[in-house]
Amino acid sequence: MAALTLKGVSKSFGALPVLRSIDIELEDGGFLVLLGPSGCGKSTLLSIIAGLEPASGGDILIGGKRVNDVYPKDRNIAMVFQSYALYPTMSVGRNIGFGLEMRGVPSDERNAAVKRAAALLQVDHLLDRKPGQLSGGQRQRVAMGRAIVRNPDLFLFDEPLSNLDAKLRVEMRTEIKRLHDTLGSTIVYVTHDQLEAMTLGTLVAVMKDGILQQLDDPQTIYDRPRNMFVAGFIGSPAMNFLATTLTGTADRPQLLLADGQRLPAPGLARLADWSGKKVIAGIRPEAFSSGPVEGALLKGNVDVVEPTGPDTMVIVDISGKKLTARLGARERPAPGQPIGLSLAPTSISLFNPESTDRIE
Repeated sequence: MAALTLKGVSKSFGALPVLRSIDIELEDGGFLVLLGPSGCGKSTLLSIIAGLEPASGGDILIGGKRVNDVYPKDRNIAMVFQSYALYPTMSVGRNIGFGLEMRGVPSDERNAAVKRAAALLQVDHLLDRKPGQLSGGQRQRVAMGRAIVRNPDLFLFDEPLSNLDAKLRVEMRTEIKRLHDTLGSTIVYVTHDQLEAMTLGTLVAVMKDGILQQLDDPQTIYDRPRNMFVAGFIGSPAMNFLATTLTGTADRPQLLLADGQRLPAPGLARLADWSGKKVIAGIRPEAFSSGPVEGALLKGNVDVVEPTGPDTMVIVDISGKKLTARLGARERPAPGQPIGLSLAPTSISLFNPESTDRIE
């Protein structure tokens, strides 16, 4: 395996920039997830790493070696696609070993490698079948097996679970996690699914409009999003945003809402710079707890109640502003009734309403 380094990687199609100076350092054995909405440039970046698309600027290093001008076949990478890309007339065993066959690897060595990969992915009982006889999850395992036998420096996954149903997605996500833990492989994984990013990645790159918004471990991205886009994109349900004014004193800062309600503000190193100014308060739905209206930090009326089994999502109307609270499974307030919500000030993130950047 090998480390991956991207230095100032950019890409334009004519006058249209699609990637803007991307800098990423992925350690040997790391799992990088490129995350973002459709059109953010994540698949283009993966294609540049693979050598399928040339970069307009910057450097790509695999194992410390600059590979900008190295052909894809010589980069010692393996790619797993969304579409499986299996040969329908070949058996599972030959599909897995076909790349080795094309490289002239002796049959005994090739067969041993195929058996090892098939056993690891629990498809060793399917080696004589054709792809058309397999389920979607089995086909994806075969595609992964074809990558594993190559023993590459770098695995590249391009939205490999997008074609699977919800149950299979969970199963295959677990398989990919287990594969990474077992092999210690270096992986770059593209997805628009934040749950995949949070559960799989050791490092997550959140992208928007070709710009790297934040590069951090999953928990840091969740707890300390760098801007409102990251805050709103990560988490389901999404983070609530409230327009407030920072008031109070240095030892007791507060957030004043438009309807006059007040919340305790988190401590800020730059409190004096923001005192009396408008800020956006970001609050995760699970930060709320409900209780008696009297004495609650926030007071509103229940708008919609959505039981999900393990949780109850409650949409609360606070002077015309809707926010979502994730409450306990047994909490079922009736629509229209008053509700009181409490939260810790440390669970609030503050953002600059003009730049949308996080305020520390």
